[in-house]
Amino acid sequence: MSGFDDDEEEYRGEVSLVPLGEDGEPSAGPIPAQCHVAGHFSPLTGDYRWSGRLSPSPEVTAAYESGVRTVLIRTPAGDEGVATLAEPNLWGGHPVSGSGAPPYPVPEIDLSDLLD
Repeated sequence: MSGFDDDEEEYRGEVSLVPLGEDGEPSAGPIPAQCHVAGHFSPLTGDYRWSGRLSPSPEVTAAYESGVRTVLIRTPAGDEGVATLAEPNLWGGHPVSGSGAPPYPVPEIDLSDLLD
């Protein structure tokens, strides 16, 4: 857990991006990419927030330029999360962000353990 912050979970590695249409359904086939994302539970909003970046990829940039703004990020282990795809940064990679289920496993917390 040495990525963005000590209190965050993270994933770094290979992913498949599935472009999603406005209806939330896949609009194209998967695009292979490299990803580094991290997140944390937000006590202010009551949800899990995560963000990160995709390594430079001509296929991801082409999807962004064709209007793709929402993607499903899926890891080889099958974990997945829906993210917003942002315009390329100075290095050619794309920032991504999401809330809710992230594309990596997070520890489950039993609330009764916190009350003891």
